Amino acid sequence: MSVPIIFITNFQIENGALEKFKEAVRKSMDFLETNSPQLMAEVCIDENEMRAHGVQVHRDSESILAHWQLAEPHMRAVMQYTTTPRIDIYGQPNEAVMVGMRRLSSQGAVISVSPRFVGNSRLSDIE
Repeated sequence: MSVPIIFITNFQIENGALEKFKEAVRKSMDFLETNSPQLMAEVCIDENEMRAHGVQVHRDSESILAHWQLAEPHMRAVMQYTTTPRIDIYGQPNEAVMVGMRRLSSQGAVISVSPRFVGNSRLSDIE
């Protein structure tokens, strides 16, 4: 049985880049809607503080790795308008996912991992 992994990514949007960031996010989400049925994703923006928060719920580590491979050009388009000060991960990603996270950490992002204790999920029922 797979156990969901939740990513909450905090972005600081560069000054003057809000509209470009929003457009890149829209394009990315349109792509994900069509091409990543295994992923639940939301983006919230605090325009006053120029911060955004991306929430992703993955079925398992394989879902994360597949998402990264598929969506990499779109992620780059979004990230060009931001810095990433922090990523909170809830669940237990495998070593391949953590290698990717360490790359972001080397660029200054704080990565926090909180292993799953207990939960109730219907994501495994979704095909």
